Amino acid sequence: MRFTKDHEWVLVEGDTALVGISAYAADALGDVVFVELPEVGKTVNQGDSFAVVESVKAASDVYAPISGEVIAANDELSGSPEIINAAPEGTGWLAKIKLLDAAQVEALMDRDAYEAFLSTL
Repeated sequence: MRFTKDHEWVLVEGDTALVGISAYAADALGDVVFVELPEVGKTVNQGDSFAVVESVKAASDVYAPISGEVIAANDELSGSPEIINAAPEGTGWLAKIKLLDAAQVEALMDRDAYEAFLSTL
């Protein structure tokens, strides 16, 4: 699993990757009440907003940690957005993206680097 400084994560499976928000981000947001998922078939560019997570505290854009085509969205979140709070780095994934550039993943932080980054916040 790799992470961004904006608290998104990527888990590569072959030429695709699951994408979601980190446990840190889910905790900071509080209780998630709504998720706007990206459209399947949409091409996203690294760093672009591609989803929105709304909580009782705020609405936050989720930025694409990698470039590629959205090939699946976690539709379970539409009816049960609280899954993000229960398992943000697991079943609370937002989208599956077909990778355009695997080097983008390698440039992201691994868990140790991300934990070190969090300690500076």
